[in-house]
Amino acid sequence: MVTLDVRPQLLDTLSALRDRVAAARFPLPLAGAPRARANRDELLAQLDDYLVPRLREPEAPLLAVVGGSTGAGKSTLVNSLVGRRVSEAGVLRPTTRTPVLVCHPEDHHWFSGMRVLPDLTRVWVPHQDPVDEYMPPGEDPGRVLRVESADSLPRGLALLDAPDIDSLLADHRVLAAELICAADIWIMVTTAARYADAVPWHLLRTAKEYDAALVTVLDRVPHQVVSEVSRQYGALLTKAGLGHVPRFTVPELPESAWGAGLLPATAVAPLKSWLTQHAQDAAARQYVMARTAYGVLDSLKARMPELASAAAAQYAAALRLTSAVETAYDREHERVRGRLQAGAVLAGDALKRWRAFPLDCTAGELLDALVESLAALLLCAVTAADERVDDVWRREPAAGAPGLTGRDVSLESAEHRIGLAVRRWRRELEEYAEDEVRDLDRTGTLDSEAVAALVATAVLGGRRARTAGEGLARRLGAHGALRLRDRAGRLLIEHVDRVVHAERERRLAPLDALDVHPEHQAELIAALSVLQKER
Repeated sequence: MVTLDVRPQLLDTLSALRDRVAAARFPLPLAGAPRARANRDELLAQLDDYLVPRLREPEAPLLAVVGGSTGAGKSTLVNSLVGRRVSEAGVLRPTTRTPVLVCHPEDHHWFSGMRVLPDLTRVWVPHQDPVDEYMPPGEDPGRVLRVESADSLPRGLALLDAPDIDSLLADHRVLAAELICAADIWIMVTTAARYADAVPWHLLRTAKEYDAALVTVLDRVPHQVVSEVSRQYGALLTKAGLGHVPRFTVPELPESAWGAGLLPATAVAPLKSWLTQHAQDAAARQYVMARTAYGVLDSLKARMPELASAAAAQYAAALRLTSAVETAYDREHERVRGRLQAGAVLAGDALKRWRAFPLDCTAGELLDALVESLAALLLCAVTAADERVDDVWRREPAAGAPGLTGRDVSLESAEHRIGLAVRRWRRELEEYAEDEVRDLDRTGTLDSEAVAALVATAVLGGRRARTAGEGLARRLGAHGALRLRDRAGRLLIEHVDRVVHAERERRLAPLDALDVHPEHQAELIAALSVLQKER
């Protein structure tokens, strides 16, 4: 008899693997990203809601989840297996809003806590009362698990009525998939009219892929075509490699016409007998648990590399986006350095002010013009870098991720930020000039603001400002002038570098916030490798 491997080392390894899966990010809108996100969420659901809880507590009751497409009769089937109405059924679709779990009263403690489906809030509702009366305030009915108990179910077995897997409501479809992932036994219900539809077959193929313990129910089959429909359905299952799957047929009866009644006990007796045997027979129970658990474990050999490949694609795309930003800003940074060296700041109004200094222009007015010209040069560089980035990103599908599109429209715009940085440079430059004047001038005749204006002109004006250096030397002496120019030049480069770096990091910040790293791929593969060795 196959038994579950419940060693602590295996559980620790699975927990580590689970954390690696949860950490993987697929935020960039690449072709395979939606599938990768769905696979990650499904895998997390199977690990959190089924595999880890089952390995930790193999003695817990078997959980059989009843799933299927809209109108398949899942709720009527559950009610009939229990022998009373525990789940809402009817002609309105979607019917099952709040999932219902039914178990024997002595098994209630297994499901009243957070052992399985920890993200769902539990409510205990007397079966004759509406669930809304017991709903926690503000709780989403779709994230609530209604737990019922019934003596008519055998100990060791719980039934869970899930929402429609093809519901018009996306939240219902997601919840249905999440609930199925928590199952020891998948009970897939379809009808005589819809047994060949794509939706139930997707569920069947998924169960086969994970080698889960699977049961199919062909519901609402007219008496006159029972044999023919059953034969055709069986042939389809055999062709899909599922011929061994236990198959039960429920005839079309007046009680199932509107989903409001209970089917006769004889109609569901074979299915209930099969479920009871697998819940109470030790060998059958072990087989079901081991098959589903090991099916999930074996499926990791294909699913983890697929996630790792998607993570690698995400990182490669993020790297291209990052490279576009860094290349554009590096190019503009070099261009700014060259323009500064060529004295490009001393142009326009700044040049006009310099030519009028000191007769028709004060030192403060000259500094104002130089600061404005320097800020314009830096803003032009940042704008050009952003335009280059936008041009490259327009050709990258990954750039369409939320948060990456659109320019900064906040009050603290690039112009504002650059203006603050340049004015800060001016203040520090003026402090340098004051220090130099204080050290050299014992008579108090030197004007520190004029010295600051001259040194600013000298470092920003290039060849056009040769006379600024000469005027500085006359005031401070050759040694003092050289010392102040060197300090002012280093300060300028520091501030320019800081501005460009800050704007580049601001452009990269939304991309960094997406948390796409190369470690995700390596960690997923490593976690699978460790699990394989542990097994």
